[in-house]
Amino acid sequence: MNIKSIITAAIALLISTACSGGAKQEEVMNKDGKSLVVFFSHAGDNYAVGNIEVGNTKIMADYITEVTGAEQFEIVTHKYDGMAYTPLINLAKEEVKNGELPEYEGDIDLNKYDTVFIGGPVWWGTYPQVMFTFFKKHANDLKGKTVIPFTTHEGSGLANCVEDVKEAFPGANVTKGFSIYGHEVRTEKKKVEKWLNGLGY
Repeated sequence: MNIKSIITAAIALLISTACSGGAKQEEVMNKDGKSLVVFFSHAGDNYAVGNIEVGNTKIMADYITEVTGAEQFEIVTHKYDGMAYTPLINLAKEEVKNGELPEYEGDIDLNKYDTVFIGGPVWWGTYPQVMFTFFKKHANDLKGKTVIPFTTHEGSGLANCVEDVKEAFPGANVTKGFSIYGHEVRTEKKKVEKWLNGLGY
């Protein structure tokens, strides 16, 4: 290899290193943007875990906040307070069938966040209808932002939640999502941490 070839190879290596360094810096900058966890969680009578004071999704939302530093907005409605499991799922089925949009308390400005985690239990194949009230109100607020769906469930996995979030927020970068059994959230924190570590946190 002559001197000219060596110099050309050295310059190419330097350019390649500089470019990869720039990409890493950009990734870190994006990760450092403000994050939010939007979630609905149901305390009280739950399938597989009985009567609980803190809902499964709330526990998972707290794990996400602990690892990522994300702020939280809980979608709160008192419509389901004190309901036993069977009447609750029957009501949830009727809400889906009728396309009902129950009201929730308070609200939040999504404009200041770059990444939004969206989570809830799976009721009849998707998120509870009260979450769709939130989605409809903020349909145009997540364009260009990263949206990360997650669910707690007892066999449904992500169900239709990812597809429904994509439909609710056109223009958002919706990831593939994450799900965990509701009965596991109190003992399997490491599963949530592993997922978040895989996202770069």
